[in-house]
Amino acid sequence: MASDDRFSMTTEKYLARHQVLVYMEDAVAQLLEHREENSKINPIKFLCEYFNSVRDGNHTMFREYSYIHATPHNRASFVRLFWKCYRQIGKKGDLLSIQEYHSLLSLLCSDFPFEPVQKTAKIILLDDALDCLISFSDFIYAFQVQFYFEEFIEKSHEMYQSLHQTQRSPRDPVVVPSGSDDTKVHQNSHHPGDGVDATQYFRAIYPLCDRSNFSTPPVNVLKEILFNIPRVSFYGFLMAIAKSERINEHIGRLPSKAELLEGADADLTV
Repeated sequence: MASDDRFSMTTEKYLARHQVLVYMEDAVAQLLEHREENSKINPIKFLCEYFNSVRDGNHTMFREYSYIHATPHNRASFVRLFWKCYRQIGKKGDLLSIQEYHSLLSLLCSDFPFEPVQKTAKIILLDDALDCLISFSDFIYAFQVQFYFEEFIEKSHEMYQSLHQTQRSPRDPVVVPSGSDDTKVHQNSHHPGDGVDATQYFRAIYPLCDRSNFSTPPVNVLKEILFNIPRVSFYGFLMAIAKSERINEHIGRLPSKAELLEGADADLTV
């Protein structure tokens, strides 16, 4: 965010935009909980360490789902934590089921629900192939998009369904490919009748990008995706977002796909 935008906001809007009260309330709750276990704890030192951890994105391991899900920063930090903990899976080339990916997420967040994992799989595999295995690189980028942009995806799906009901075209859609080069188990299988006019779909979801109460992909990237094809399926649209390097850079937590599996595994800081 540009500094002039930051200083032009009211105090209330700034606090709401950055969910400051979420962290203040959690910090006090955590302090009180730790003081019950250790009465000699230094409150100033504890709060300093807490907010340093939040700033560095090292604050989501073993936390409850409601906290991880509470802010865009928490969601993005959790995605990075998942990558740092399990990228060895990608290095080995292992392919896992959605149940196995959910088990890995549950090791980091014990009450992490299955639904976000299932929705992630739908981006890659569609409903009729949820029992297939998924590569780590396919999963991590699709999971990032599903988890970080959850509210936007829900709203854009509603608009897709509404638009699809009004567009009954006999033409087969031109769908954004969903397969990746390193996936050997599944291929793109979007059904031809699922598409809508891509330009009209962009116009339908464009107003969502002005919303400040949830995260949305950059408008220029959505325009680039949807203006280059005549028709698109919903999951083709989501896969295009997941595969976009510019959206990955916008979220700012995962490396590019070319660098996803590089680096040492011992650099995890929690």
